[in-house]
Amino acid sequence: MAKYFNYFPKTIYSNSDTSNGLDSVTNIIARFGFEQSLKNNSSAFYKYQIQESDTPEIIAYKYYGSAERHWIVLLFNDIVDPQFDWPLKYDTFIEFVGAKYAANGAANTTVQSGLAWAMSTNNVQAYYKIVTKTDIDNVTLIEKIQVDANTYANVATSSSTITLQSGDTITQTITKSKKTYYDYEMEENESKREITLIKNNFIPQIEKEFKRIINL
Repeated sequence: MAKYFNYFPKTIYSNSDTSNGLDSVTNIIARFGFEQSLKNNSSAFYKYQIQESDTPEIIAYKYYGSAERHWIVLLFNDIVDPQFDWPLKYDTFIEFVGAKYAANGAANTTVQSGLAWAMSTNNVQAYYKIVTKTDIDNVTLIEKIQVDANTYANVATSSSTITLQSGDTITQTITKSKKTYYDYEMEENESKREITLIKNNFIPQIEKEFKRIINL
């Protein structure tokens, strides 16, 4: 990270603690971005699933030869906060959920930890009606529809067979499910795992453009 900011321009800052009231500081609000056309060019990048042990620095070292190129990984994926825009490791995730829902657990009739409250099936973040159809080619289509609590309570699980004019049949099954707050947080965390990595042959030109633009 230190070398990354070495390329940023300097700016004058008023500081009453100095003898003349002025100081030269790094202008960290300077910005560099990627053209949307490059992000939309599927031949310029590939998909990558972030692993439990991965950090932006580790990925940059493995794929670009230097941990200092972590900023390319972050900027290409519009990641502003590398702590919370990046999937949390499991232990950190558990701590995060426990802290986030601690007040809910404390206010429960039977006092619980925040983690226990979030994992309880009594505390529902979302309700779903699930319609599963299997057609004549044995292809299964699943439609998951979010509903409110009253609709959920009135959803009757069932299985039926629909006969078409051709004589072929389609099987339809209706079920329902609930999502706890723990499941919701887990899905949110896992949704951050897929990123895109720009191909290595673009890196020299990117670094050249970065150094040019950041100093304009």
